[in-house]
Amino acid sequence: MARSRDSRRLWPKLWTKEKRSMVPTLSERDLRLDLFRGLALWLIFLDHIPSNAVSWVTIRNYGFSDATEIFVFISGYTVAFVYGRAMEQSGFVVSAARVLKRAWQIYIAHVFLFAIYLAEISYISQSFENPLFTEEMGVLNFLQNPDVTIIQALLLKFKPVNMDVLPLYIVLLLCFAPFLWLLMRSANLALLASGALYSVSWLFEWNLPAWPQGVWVFNPFAWQFLFIFGAWCALGGATRLSRAIYSPITLALSIAYLLFAFGIAMTWHIPSLGSYVPQIIGDTIYPIDKTNLDVLRILHFLALAIVTVRLVPRDWPALKSPFMRPAILCGQHSLGIFCLGVFLSFAGHFIFTEISNRIPVQFLVSLSGILIMAGAAWLISWYKRIERQGPRPPVTKPGFAGGE
Repeated sequence: MARSRDSRRLWPKLWTKEKRSMVPTLSERDLRLDLFRGLALWLIFLDHIPSNAVSWVTIRNYGFSDATEIFVFISGYTVAFVYGRAMEQSGFVVSAARVLKRAWQIYIAHVFLFAIYLAEISYISQSFENPLFTEEMGVLNFLQNPDVTIIQALLLKFKPVNMDVLPLYIVLLLCFAPFLWLLMRSANLALLASGALYSVSWLFEWNLPAWPQGVWVFNPFAWQFLFIFGAWCALGGATRLSRAIYSPITLALSIAYLLFAFGIAMTWHIPSLGSYVPQIIGDTIYPIDKTNLDVLRILHFLALAIVTVRLVPRDWPALKSPFMRPAILCGQHSLGIFCLGVFLSFAGHFIFTEISNRIPVQFLVSLSGILIMAGAAWLISWYKRIERQGPRPPVTKPGFAGGE
């Protein structure tokens, strides 16, 4: 009985007694989503800085998945929760318009980030007479052919290094409204359709073309599955999975898989350990493709999610502690903080290259970047709180007509 009560607290109900609602009802915001999205943004920032010793704390070094899976899944969950309610209350057309508006906002943010990012890289490269920066960050084509490259960038085909996540998110949002409509009516069918698209993309090697060559780093035909799975969980799927999630067998299998992934990951850092891995296992699991979201990456993320859900309940008191507040605020303002993180990651790369890459400097740069991201999130939150309060009425001093 205790387990049943915990699962009801953890996952929102699919149906309310007052009205048959396809959108879960929560009394308050689930801070776990904000917390882990904020942590994912910090991990992405650390991973984006080349040769950063602090990035050894990120999960990509100890398993098959990384912070990108966390970010995409939570984004799908929150998008479905927000726009599913809008679709239920206002219908498909209004909800679809709001989703497209959000996609447009992210597109504008991507264009501004692109311009600022190029300016940062170009300025640093010229000021310090180091053209390698332009090659490393993938902007040399822009400097050589700016007229053609800018068009390709606006079409989301040309993307400098570290700027692949937002275009993926834009495409996922552009195609989300029909999936949301289907999720609201037959959630399992929508998830099945998403899984079919994922499988077909592998079978026929579907991907979007990049410029000047190659394909997208994050294949949207594949990564949409994790996004839709997050949406499916938000609209009642997590409730249906609650019994499996809290099964001791599921927990044991998840821990075993995480240990297996950890053991394989250690062979990447310590090649001598590779001799202990049977050849048949290596032939079976490799390559573990990030571009097309390998099944092993999905399973690793799910195993992490199951263990995390068991360890961090929705009413975990630490979620309201001041120590968690910086990460939660970053998660609540993820778009702006992600853009800031991309900008800061190149600044860190510049410091390591031109000033010093000693271990204390790497720790200082990494910590400073996270503090700047947290401070920016606090400022955004403070400003939005002031805006919600509205303008204050004029104060009239006693004894003076009109306040003069």
